[in-house]
Amino acid sequence: MNSQEPTTAAVDSTRPADAPAQPDPDADTDAIDLPPRWAELDADHPAPSDTAPADAPDAHTAQASVDSASAAPADTPSAEAQPDDANGVEADIQPGPPVLPKLERLPRPQEPRRIALINQKGGVGKTTTTVNLGAALAASGLRVLMIDLDPQAHLTLSLGIDPDDLDLSVYELLTETGVSAGEVVRMVEGSPNLGVLPAVTNLAGVESELSEMVATGLAQTILRNKTNDLVRQFDYVLLDCPPSLGLLTINGLTAAQEIIVPMQAHFLALQGMGKLFETINMIRQGINPSLTVAGVVLCMHEANTILASDVVADVEGFFESARGTALPWANAEVYPPPIRRNIKLAEAPSFGQSVLTYAPDSNGAKDYARLARSVAKAAV
Repeated sequence: MNSQEPTTAAVDSTRPADAPAQPDPDADTDAIDLPPRWAELDADHPAPSDTAPADAPDAHTAQASVDSASAAPADTPSAEAQPDDANGVEADIQPGPPVLPKLERLPRPQEPRRIALINQKGGVGKTTTTVNLGAALAASGLRVLMIDLDPQAHLTLSLGIDPDDLDLSVYELLTETGVSAGEVVRMVEGSPNLGVLPAVTNLAGVESELSEMVATGLAQTILRNKTNDLVRQFDYVLLDCPPSLGLLTINGLTAAQEIIVPMQAHFLALQGMGKLFETINMIRQGINPSLTVAGVVLCMHEANTILASDVVADVEGFFESARGTALPWANAEVYPPPIRRNIKLAEAPSFGQSVLTYAPDSNGAKDYARLARSVAKAAV
């Protein structure tokens, strides 16, 4: 596996220790009020100092110092092992968290867009799409909230959060009356405009915990009711639903306005999508009349196969046949681009990062950056 080691920032040896840091004339000053200004991506390559300190040695003195150093005994400690003159201890420069790259600014919606990513078939790239679409939208200057509704907590892990270290999660939010979404939300390290409501494995017990509320309809709407205030602080809310049609998924579909279906271009995935749309239509006729299908994202795509071409044509034909009807998918589309198979997409979660920070030049990062533009510019 290709592990990435963070680099240590270079130290300018020509500037005195007590000299004030100089402002960067090339810094981006066109920052939006939310999120805060991005961290500089070239922090590990600072510009050289324009002037030397007043007591800097001349060239002859400097050369003499070099000659003296080269003549030192072999057992003389290296400069790296010497204590820092300023504080008497060895310098310990800690690397910071991975920082999202800057992408093209995308238009901010007038109202928060609440999108559930769902497919009852597992292993189709649903969580991968939620994480990396959210990261790409955040890298484009938008405020993004992710909600992990899957008891496997894979979205939570993919963002570098250990479920075992959490005091509060979506489980407590759904089962404890006194817990608010504002108490549960965590901001992703290194991404000041990317938040998450994390999950734990206990989330699998939610159905039994809320069983008495199902008959009244309160159990199906509890997530929407408890996140309304928090949602208003973000531009996009992405809900990662479990690969089933249980109470957690119903809560996700009730809290959402739109649905995106990540899928592979396989025959069985096409069959499962039809069953999913039947469920969506039932929810639209009941507890969430405004729910619509925004589109499909093709994941792990292999464009050079006849099967993939046939399945894509079938999906596009299915959407086209619904144009002008009252069906939830009447305006749905197959979002460009298809997400190509890319090993970096599989590696990134093991480092607790999105592919945009783990491998920003990979095909996976490029595909999700383009997908973010397609989603943001599409009509709601």
